[in-house]
Amino acid sequence: MPEPLCLIENTNGRLLVNPKALKILSAIQQPVVVVAIVGLYRTGKSYLMNKLAGKNKGFSVGSTVQSHTKGIWMWCVPHPEKPNHILVLLDTEGLGDIEKGDKKSDTQIFVLALLLSSTFVYNTMNTIDQRAIDLLHYVTELSNLLRTVTSPDLDGADNAPDFMNICPDLVWTVRDFYLDLEANGRLITADEYLENSLRPKQGNRDFSTDQHLQNFNLPRLCIQKFFPIKKCFIFDLPTHRKKLAQLETLHNDDLDPEFVQVADFCSYIFSHSKTKTLSGGIKVNGSHLESLVWTYVNAINSGDLPCMENEVLALAQIKNSAAVQKAIAHYDQQMGQKLQLPTETLQELLDLHRVSEKGAMEVFMKNPFEDIDQGFQEKLETLLEAKQNDFCKQNLEASLNRCSALLQDIFCPLEEDVKQGIYSKPGGHRLFLQKREELKAKYYQAPRKGIQAEEALQKYLQSKESVSVTIWQTDLVLTAREKEMEEARVKAEFMKAEEKRLGAILMQHQQRMERRERLHREQVRQMEIKSLYQQALQQRDQERRLKEEAEKLKERFQAESRKLQDEIQHLQRNDSPDDTCILL
Repeated sequence: MPEPLCLIENTNGRLLVNPKALKILSAIQQPVVVVAIVGLYRTGKSYLMNKLAGKNKGFSVGSTVQSHTKGIWMWCVPHPEKPNHILVLLDTEGLGDIEKGDKKSDTQIFVLALLLSSTFVYNTMNTIDQRAIDLLHYVTELSNLLRTVTSPDLDGADNAPDFMNICPDLVWTVRDFYLDLEANGRLITADEYLENSLRPKQGNRDFSTDQHLQNFNLPRLCIQKFFPIKKCFIFDLPTHRKKLAQLETLHNDDLDPEFVQVADFCSYIFSHSKTKTLSGGIKVNGSHLESLVWTYVNAINSGDLPCMENEVLALAQIKNSAAVQKAIAHYDQQMGQKLQLPTETLQELLDLHRVSEKGAMEVFMKNPFEDIDQGFQEKLETLLEAKQNDFCKQNLEASLNRCSALLQDIFCPLEEDVKQGIYSKPGGHRLFLQKREELKAKYYQAPRKGIQAEEALQKYLQSKESVSVTIWQTDLVLTAREKEMEEARVKAEFMKAEEKRLGAILMQHQQRMERRERLHREQVRQMEIKSLYQQALQQRDQERRLKEEAEKLKERFQAESRKLQDEIQHLQRNDSPDDTCILL
């Protein structure tokens, strides 16, 4: 860039971004070192920025009571000592311009310069006084607030390891210094002067109350914390006031020797200013810086930056809001560490809440700032009450979820058995109730069910009541059917037994009849045999008698034969043959 260009214009209390300047930034791919300067109007800020650019002219330098620089002007030049780096110089509209009379726009410009810079030059006049310290403190608090609003992930970044990389370095320049650099009888350096000015005081008789001591120390502690690296340069009046109008054209020989240390100032900026860095160690290039400009300007224009004319009131708003947030963070941390949802009882949760609430209130009471009407304390109490209600709600939900999961896990086998028809049988309802009681006992024995345990169980059982009724009805139908079948079976068995008995009786009768028949036949046969035997006996007797008769006849015959034989023989002997033949 051959010359500076307006980056942010302040028009009627609203910040407008210059598209041409953003186009230049978006084209820069190298890392950037951003040096911004802020201070009262007509205090020579632009002169120092021209020197950093290596030019005598560029940023508008005026010697009248009228402010020249409006808004924020940008000049991008190659870094003189860091290769492949761009030095972005931001010259800002002077604070306290009586023609403008708008303290709100002063604050906006101050905050923007602080947020965009990696090295912040705070240019004050004559001395480091309490007003300058309070103003710087006020703006640092607003910057922290705006950075948190635009980048919620940076909330609490002051505890992060890269905090020193995120926050800019502070270079405090004191112009037209007229005091002697001496303290406690010895000469001191400019850095020691700054260090002494920012050193907190211990409680002593110079402070009538602890509140006064706190009001004195708080800005200094915050500035020291926000700016880990600090440097101070002191400049005498550069030349006679009559020559200030030609300051841009004066050579070093024409300047007061005490003012020529501006070269040391530039050398320090070139060698010590760091690259603009975001959280996580991200090195910012031109396009990143363009995004930051848009983000912060939009946030300010949307009203995220508090608008208060009274610095004390604004600081009270910021500090007490931070104290409330710190107390809430402490409460959340304690509850997060100690609370395990669901709790067995509501009282367990309330006891833990009371302990954490007490700790949060103690944290808040260590950090309040001018909370005269205790409005922030009441706000904290309201937030803690809301936290309690939210935890109670979470506890109910956690208990319900735990119980629902537990019921599903425990009663799932029973539901599967029901689907499989295990209990669709006579007496199934009794078995179902028995199994359900066993599972209820198992459920009661499970730990950490929370305060919804009984209600969840009853709701579950109620939701499954239709299943129980269906099983009961099925049981009644099947039991009645089984009874009928049993009666039929018994009747059939009785009939079968009766039939068997009658069959046995009939068989026995038949057997008796058969035995009788056999006996009768036997008797008949015996009788027949007897008859035959008798007949045989009779026949044998008859035969015997016949035989006897035959024997007798035989004997008679034989006797007759013998007698005849004897007669024949007698005849033969006595008679003639013819008589014998006749006899024969």
